Amino acid sequence: MSQTFRSLRHHDYRLWFGGALVSNTGTWMQRVAQDWLVIQVLTDGSGTAGGITTGLQFGPILLLAPVAGTVADRFPQRRTLMVTQAAMGLLGLLMGVLVISGAAQLWHVYVLAALLGCASAIDGPVRQTFVGQLVPREDLPNAIGLNSASFNSARLVGPALAGVLIAWFGTGPVFVLNALSFVAPLVVLHLMRPAEPVPRAKPAKGTGGMREGLAYVRARPDLVAVFVLVGVVGTFGLNFQLTSALMTSVRYGTDSAGYGLAGTVLAVGSLAGALVAARRERPRYRLLVGAAVAFGVLASLAALMPTYALYLLVLPFMGLASLTLLTAANATVQMSTEPAVRGRVMALYMSLMQGGTVVGGPFVGWVGTAFGPSWSILVGSVPSALVGVGVGVFLLHRARVRVRLSWRGTPHVRLVPAPGRAPEGLGTTRAAAGD
Repeated sequence: MSQTFRSLRHHDYRLWFGGALVSNTGTWMQRVAQDWLVIQVLTDGSGTAGGITTGLQFGPILLLAPVAGTVADRFPQRRTLMVTQAAMGLLGLLMGVLVISGAAQLWHVYVLAALLGCASAIDGPVRQTFVGQLVPREDLPNAIGLNSASFNSARLVGPALAGVLIAWFGTGPVFVLNALSFVAPLVVLHLMRPAEPVPRAKPAKGTGGMREGLAYVRARPDLVAVFVLVGVVGTFGLNFQLTSALMTSVRYGTDSAGYGLAGTVLAVGSLAGALVAARRERPRYRLLVGAAVAFGVLASLAALMPTYALYLLVLPFMGLASLTLLTAANATVQMSTEPAVRGRVMALYMSLMQGGTVVGGPFVGWVGTAFGPSWSILVGSVPSALVGVGVGVFLLHRARVRVRLSWRGTPHVRLVPAPGRAPEGLGTTRAAAGD
């Protein structure tokens, strides 16, 4: 257990972890309330409207990635986080007031989702790289895993709690509670002890800063492979709130409590994946590939389940595979990137992982409305598995696999790294004697 939670030894990270746990719970509550408000209250089960809302919320990260990355590398990160967290709390409060007063309309949700996306677009890269200031480098993979554990612990509580509150009081109070949850990270950011400033080279002003980040990524084929993998899975596969709302309400005919339960069950597997990731010393590329393929297969199984109970049975395993993929990708990118350019690289990473939803969300919603809820999952699960296989083949080819069979000793497969930075984890692997 001490190995799993070793980053909590550091004072500032303990504060950050606690504040994030409270805020993440409120965020998951609002996600459930927002989807339910759009699909069940403001429309008549429209998956397209839900997809548009999701796209508007995650789309700004595509447009603001150059700004967000430069902000993360140029400005004080703690102060920036205080501004973005306060802005997201105020937007949640405004949505809650509109719903409680009975004035909420679909276009209000669209506008506030887009504004929330703008604040999140700036907040994301700063928040991801800020962890590197709270723990030493050797504890960074553990801190990333614990961040995911915090996020998914909240995912266990938030959707179920939101489902109950929506059934009792409606969606309005859920938005208000989310707004109040942002008080916690604001307080802990204020209480953090001043740390020694980390010297960082200032990026070029304007768009020049992001051009430096793009040039850095282009020169790293291993990073490009990770970006392609995460981009495809994030765009078409990681639309859980939308696809789960369609599956539970349209296909299986459950109420808001059933929708919340599905989110909680999915989070059980995600939390398990996060805790396993926290114990892992370094991420490996073969783990990324295996997790992507496993996610595609399991999501396809979930889409084909004939009953609600069987659907719930597959969700934990799907959550474990998706979380393993995301934590390994995040840690790989951060640990293999120079600190001076890390904010801009993470902005590109997050724009692919989340920003692709601006295309994938409406498309998945349209597919679910036109062809049925199961297809909203299959349209993402199949490409996820295929791109996982493709990236695995690329990494093996780049490593110039050489099979050497020695009749005098144990046969083995030796992977000789290509020029440049070789993928972590593609080392010498021994085969069983006689193979």
